[in-house]
Amino acid sequence: MNPIFDFFLGPYQGRELSLIILEATAFFFGIASVVYAKREDILVYPTGLVATVITTYIFLVDSLYGDMMMNFYYSIMSIYGWWNWARRKDDRNPVVQITRTNTKEKWIGFGFFLLTMLVTYGVYKAFGAEIGPTNYVDIFTSGIFFTAMWYMANKKLENWTLWILGDLITVPLYAYRGWGMFSLQYLIFTVLAVQGYLAWKKNLGNSLQTSSK
Repeated sequence: MNPIFDFFLGPYQGRELSLIILEATAFFFGIASVVYAKREDILVYPTGLVATVITTYIFLVDSLYGDMMMNFYYSIMSIYGWWNWARRKDDRNPVVQITRTNTKEKWIGFGFFLLTMLVTYGVYKAFGAEIGPTNYVDIFTSGIFFTAMWYMANKKLENWTLWILGDLITVPLYAYRGWGMFSLQYLIFTVLAVQGYLAWKKNLGNSLQTSSK
């Protein structure tokens, strides 16, 4: 059998068809969500919510509790982001505009980073799961991704920097675990995150001008 075929499809041999369909659905909606985020389109949240809820269930079935907890966080933060992006002033202009983080927001983000790692570690311990080197990487990226999610919900440009960092770590991690499709998904996420950063940076000046009016 072709090695590339084995890498991407091998892990799915013997896997329940329902889980394969769910994972493919989460893959599609996850990509769509990042595309919408790049466009600053509120559809980032309903599409992302579909992906994270499904992925939470898949990781629960596979006993990957750190990843499960992270996607549960995503689901909660997606609901908050959806509400925050939907707010309008004068029934026209969005309340939340693209901006950079200030010093206070950087510290809040760092606090979320540390808290998320502690909670994720606690989840592993609570479920009695063995914590190996790759799990510590999961814990670290969980902190990065949750902070990125919070920054995105508040339209902070730095969310893309964190997504890029976390995605670059996750691509080889998932490849090492033999999860070819997940690794490919995060590779696509990396490319889209770079594009998202450039698009939001370009729109940053326009947002500042709008907010000053």
